[in-house]
Amino acid sequence: MPHDDRFIVQGGAHLRGEVRVSGAKNSVLKLMAASLLAPGTSVITNVPDIADVTIMSDLLSRLGCTVVHSNDHLSITVPDAPHHRADYDLVRKMRASINVLGPLVARIGQAEVALPGGDAIGSRGLDFHIRGLESLGAIAHIEHGYVVATAPNGLIGADIVLDFPSVGATENIMTAAVLARGRTTIDNAAREPDIVDLGEFLIAMGARIEGLGTPMITIDGVQGLHPAQHATVTDRIISGTWAFAAVMTQGDITIHGARAEHLEIPLEKLTSAGAIITSTDDGIRVKMDHRPRSIDVSTLPYPGFPTDLLPMVIALNAVAEGDSIVTENVFESRFMFVNELSRLGAQIAVDGHHASIHGIPELSGAPVEANDIRAGAGLVLAALVSEGETTIDGAFHVDRGYPQFAEQLQALGADVTRA
Repeated sequence: MPHDDRFIVQGGAHLRGEVRVSGAKNSVLKLMAASLLAPGTSVITNVPDIADVTIMSDLLSRLGCTVVHSNDHLSITVPDAPHHRADYDLVRKMRASINVLGPLVARIGQAEVALPGGDAIGSRGLDFHIRGLESLGAIAHIEHGYVVATAPNGLIGADIVLDFPSVGATENIMTAAVLARGRTTIDNAAREPDIVDLGEFLIAMGARIEGLGTPMITIDGVQGLHPAQHATVTDRIISGTWAFAAVMTQGDITIHGARAEHLEIPLEKLTSAGAIITSTDDGIRVKMDHRPRSIDVSTLPYPGFPTDLLPMVIALNAVAEGDSIVTENVFESRFMFVNELSRLGAQIAVDGHHASIHGIPELSGAPVEANDIRAGAGLVLAALVSEGETTIDGAFHVDRGYPQFAEQLQALGADVTRA
């Protein structure tokens, strides 16, 4: 096991104080990939200090780019002719690697991208990505573990209807269509803030896009793009994690950088649980002075309740008053997390994509293991409301999405260490 790959948590914390939320993991990686669309140097700011940024930087370097990371700034210099092959040794570490597919096909007419890895949260096939590129005139297939796509005569705008509002497919189609000839429409497009953030970066590069944040995105292709500077949107999942942490631990946390409009349904649910949530000059304050009430939740694509906060809501319900039902509608393997939470004494029964939870006043510390980013964060929050000591193996998963997680928890009064 790597050094420092375990959280050791002593239970009983009431988190109090202030945290600052950095740029969104789910946005910055896509912005980095989109920089491939224009030769020259683009600058991305408000970059989170997470492992996935390093992996994506290595991938872009392998494609011929020069990447300079200084504090929260990334400078990406893209050559006139980037390489077209994204190898498995990097792609397997992070699913967002697939986001180089659209820009490479649009820019140089070919791409070979290894089938991606990332979190163990279920099937996330690339059918929507491939069908979207084929609609734009590309020839795409899977061969020897790689997505191989070519468009020797360039791409042509098309009307594309997604069966499901896939974030990754929306992003790859957008980044391909900006250089296609003519107009592209994406019907049933994903509406996440990360999609809007990517679109705004593309517009800053000279793209012509309308309808961001709605189910219908319209893109008029242009002949070329230019480099741009862009600040990454703040991370709504980290903001939500801190909000849940305040409520679970009966604490009081001011979350600088949180954007309440990106978290309407989670914050409504926390208010139903008994939290007092107020706006601040640059974020929100979440205060809780009694045991939370249980809340029923169903995950849905944005603007619904985010699947990435599912472990947090299950952990909250595990120590809440009453019974609850949590339904997962996006990724079928999110409930792998439940087996570990049950080791802490949580009373949860899973039936298909529903989890029935009976809240108890306190969990009990035990050794557990994280199998993805959000499960790891959820287990740490559960450990904070467990009696005694909990060890959480697989801390590297959490590092992929949460900068300085242990240090921020310590600053809020938690007894959390890495070992």
